[in-house]
Parts: sequence; structure tokens; C-alpha cells
Amino acid sequence: MPQLHINRRMVLGGLILAVVGCRTATAATGAVVGKAQKIRGNVRRRQGDADERLAAGGAVLDRDYVTTSTNSFADLALSETRILLGPQTELLIDSFIAGEGGTLELGVGRMVFDRPQGLPKVDMAIRTAFGMIGVRGTKFFCGPSRAAAFAVFVEHGAVSVEGGGIARRLTAGEGVDFDRPGGAPGEVTRWGQARIREAYASVGLR
Repeated sequence: MPQLHINRRMVLGGLILAVVGCRTATAATGAVVGKAQKIRGNVRRRQGDADERLAAGGAVLDRDYVTTSTNSFADLALSETRILLGPQTELLIDSFIAGEGGTLELGVGRMVFDRPQGLPKVDMAIRTAFGMIGVRGTKFFCGPSRAAAFAVFVEHGAVSVEGGGIARRLTAGEGVDFDRPGGAPGEVTRWGQARIREAYASVGLR
């Protein structure tokens, strides 16, 4: 998978995945917002001119740009929310406030967002080259999957997806595929266990 960098024009021009009631939170630049739970391989964090390797137990800061190399995985805890990154993934923590939410940017690669059921809802926005995912307490996968350039699968909770003038709503067990940035989402389908396992394994979940 070729390495690309976050293109804000592409992000803002892509499809929109949103949950009603989403808002953007702000946080002080450089504030500690979480920590690395588990690290496998070469994972780095960059803030301004500072670039360093991220180790298990290391602090994660607001405005950190986290990247994983080939065969590398990151398991990050942002308060009670778990973010899992697969290999060759780029993630910017644009803003985050514990208990409220914030904004992340997924440049390339794949991730799982896991906010356990039963916890208070938080408003999160995740920008990607394919648009925006609005989240309020859910668990989902997003990234390349099988033949799809990009896909979203929801394990629990609900996500609404809009792109190319077409809107879809995903609930537990459902997913959609996209063939290009800014394109319309495909039909909502129920994912089989084999595909779900493949998606989760791609971010280090077994």
C-alpha cells in the first residue's frame, strides 16, 4: 500500500459519514490526551518539529501525528476510547477532550474506533480522504477491505453515510464499500464473519 499524506482539500471534498448531533470539540495544543497501550513494530509520533518513536506506556498528545510502519500496529487509549491502527497508517489527533470528544484525521491506512457500550456518549468526528465519520459511542472499522478502496463496518451503534449525493445508514452488523474518494457509497450489506475477522486482524485484533 503506497504511503500518502493527509490532503485537507481531498478530505473536505469527499463523502460525509455523520451521526446526528455530532459537534467538534477543541483542546489545548500539546495536552496529554491518552497513552499507547500496546505497540508492535515501528510506531512514531510527531508534534511540530519533534519526532520520536512511540513506545507502550508513552503519552499521546493533542495534535500528535501518529504513523505506523510496515508490519506495525498501535493500540491507543484516549480516555475510555480505544483506537487501533493497522500497518502503514497515518492518524492526526486534531483535537480531543476526555468525556466530550474531538476530531481525528485518518490520512491513509485502517483503524478501529471502539467506544464500549454503556459509557456516556462523546461526539467524535473522524475525517478521511473519503469524507467524515461522525460517532457517538460506537464500535466500527474503517479502511481498505478486500476489493474495496475504503469500507466502513459497524459492530454496534449507528452511523449515517453520505457521499456522491447518496445517503446510507449503518447499524450493527452492516457495512458499505467505496470505490474512490468522493464517490457514492455502495448498497448497505451485512458482513459475514470471515470479512469481519479479516478487517479486525488488519489492525491487530484477533
